[in-house]
Amino acid sequence: MRRVVRVWLMACAMAAAALAQETSGGEGSSGLEFWKWANFVVLAGAIGYFAGKYGPPFFAARSHSIRKDIVEAEQARKEAEARAAAVEQRLANLEADIAALRAEARDEGRAETERIAHHTAAESAKIHSNAEQEIAAAGKAARMELKAYAAELAISLAEQKIRARMTPATQEALVRGFVRDLK
Repeated sequence: MRRVVRVWLMACAMAAAALAQETSGGEGSSGLEFWKWANFVVLAGAIGYFAGKYGPPFFAARSHSIRKDIVEAEQARKEAEARAAAVEQRLANLEADIAALRAEARDEGRAETERIAHHTAAESAKIHSNAEQEIAAAGKAARMELKAYAAELAISLAEQKIRARMTPATQEALVRGFVRDLK
């Protein structure tokens, strides 16, 4: 970069000298023209100096920043491509995943139906068994109640018959027989 600035300054100086010689043919304007070119050379030299001094670090930092941004953009592009590939893969497998979920739901539905059917059959058998036991218990209770009622009725009927046959003479004979048995 310094070499370029030096070459440029030299070219400007030569151009100024050549122009000064060419315009020296005029009488009063040659001095003024010389100062214009001298001013131009000083200004060009100052610009060249500052460009040579501050330009390379600025351009190096800018170049480094651009390279860093390019690397970051490349990394971001790769990540985006990876994410896009993953999404495309998931979309490609989506149909298979949906079919698998439907099959799994269908299998679970069948298993649940079978489980409910077994549970219902077991509960029905329990209810049937309990009903038979209750019917048997109710029949047994009714028979016992019927026997108790029949016994009560027989006793009541016997009592009526005994009362109908019992006369004061029969009572006296029974009491005598009882007293005899006691002795």
